[in-house]
Amino acid sequence: MNWLRIISYTVLIILVIPVLLLLYEGFGPMRTPSGYSAGVFRSIELTLLGSAIAVVVAVVLYTPLAYYFARNESTVTQSIADIPASIPHPIVGIALLILVSPLTPVGQFLISIGFVLFNTLLGYVTCLVIVIAPIYIKAMQPFFESMNRSHENYASGLGASQLRRFVSVVLPNSGRGILSASLISMSRGMSEYGSIAIIAYQILQRPFYGVSPSAVFIVTEYISGNLGAAVTTSAVLIVVSVLIMVAFRFVQRPLART
Repeated sequence: MNWLRIISYTVLIILVIPVLLLLYEGFGPMRTPSGYSAGVFRSIELTLLGSAIAVVVAVVLYTPLAYYFARNESTVTQSIADIPASIPHPIVGIALLILVSPLTPVGQFLISIGFVLFNTLLGYVTCLVIVIAPIYIKAMQPFFESMNRSHENYASGLGASQLRRFVSVVLPNSGRGILSASLISMSRGMSEYGSIAIIAYQILQRPFYGVSPSAVFIVTEYISGNLGAAVTTSAVLIVVSVLIMVAFRFVQRPLART
């Protein structure tokens, strides 16, 4: 008898039981029409769009940093990059709120040039970028560490700088790794609540005027006593998240064979 397999499947079942129960209740006994309302799907649309934009920003800004960490051991800088993931996320929201408030010279300057984060799509995306960046870096760093360095060494022998090697040699061969890390990061962005509940509780600009991100929407429905809508919306969002994770596994399989 394979006890390790038995233990593994037992703890796996413990993990999925609450999710399966929520799906059953959301699409069954507790199903309510408000859980399928236009507002719900607008909220999910906002969540998907904001998370996708945040991932694109993270790829552009933090792929070079992940590569740098993979080739240059630096405990201090890597610890700094982990800070947003290691602190309660409402702190991220409060930090951004203070940063862009009229209470600080920086905030006064940003307001004067029209840089507004509070209840805007820009603020929502900014929160997500800060939250998912450490996850994206941690996903990309092992990918870069596992790459065959022979081409990099060859380019280095020809006098190419580390930046030139990254742009010309490494980046063109990193598509699948970037996509895999992006899907992981996007899944995390979709579940974010702590920071956006402070900065982007409700978007007050078109085309999402009056729309809240999904996590905020669900908590709001729960607090207001509309448990059926919260459960149904949660079930719909679980289905969307599972589809993204299936896509992640589909991308990850070819990576394991290369």
